[in-house]
Amino acid sequence: MANAFGVKMFARVTFYPSLFYNIFMERVSSRRWYDRIDETVILGALPFRSMTKQLLEEENVKGVVSMNEDYELWLLSNTAEDWNKHNVKFLQLSTTDIFEAPCQEKLKRGVNFINQFRILKMHNKQNEKMPTVYVHCKAGRTRSATLVGCYLMMKHGWTPEETVDYMRSKRQHILIHKPQWQALRIFYDNEIKASKS
Repeated sequence: MANAFGVKMFARVTFYPSLFYNIFMERVSSRRWYDRIDETVILGALPFRSMTKQLLEEENVKGVVSMNEDYELWLLSNTAEDWNKHNVKFLQLSTTDIFEAPCQEKLKRGVNFINQFRILKMHNKQNEKMPTVYVHCKAGRTRSATLVGCYLMMKHGWTPEETVDYMRSKRQHILIHKPQWQALRIFYDNEIKASKS
């Protein structure tokens, strides 16, 4: 229990310094705040309120999945209520940063949420702009990349390794640690491999 408390406190204390580091890196390197992964999903960092209009108008965002804890959202990002005012569906799958991966239940919920928008695409008229889901955590590198990886494995039947290679081709700075690899492998074994046999 003390260890879990320490992890949560470390994530809290480092939140703003690491967020400002991400802003700095976007300005001085080739990193982008967000990257389109496929026709349905954008993987990105914390969407600031000032980005709302751009995400709605340029990217046609109709759904948002946040892997953030409440304290990460309250000051700079839209709440569920704010997104709802823009007719954007919002799902929060709160996961502690850095040391934790989303649990399997949250990964399944997130994949199901994203897949609602893939189904919408299939029923859209040809000339209509397709709906997009913006999946994010603080930096769009670890927690949200784990969820997007599960979505891609479910969509394509890829292995975790193939999936991470593909995501890195779209967003080079994703960061998958041991807990995230483990979450991806469990998801693959339970949801993809099991359905193939």
